[in-house]
Amino acid sequence: METKNQKFKRIAENRVNRIIDQIRVLGNLSNTSNYEYSMDEVNQIFKTIELELANTKEMFELANEKRFKLRWAEQKF
Repeated sequence: METKNQKFKRIAENRVNRIIDQIRVLGNLSNTSNYEYSMDEVNQIFKTIELELANTKEMFELANEKRFKLRWAEQKF
């Protein structure tokens, strides 16, 4: 029977490889013989990807927190 960790690794490998393949396909859009784009458009694409990646990483970090923590900005009384 497959353990939870084995299942995680199996699914994670497949998903990460699919993401890598799609990033490479996205890179094909850089071919100026076929496409025209501005650096603003490129920056929008990468900002969106970076934001989504950070959000997903945070999901893993929050899932691993075992204790309650208040996250306050320092306040002066």
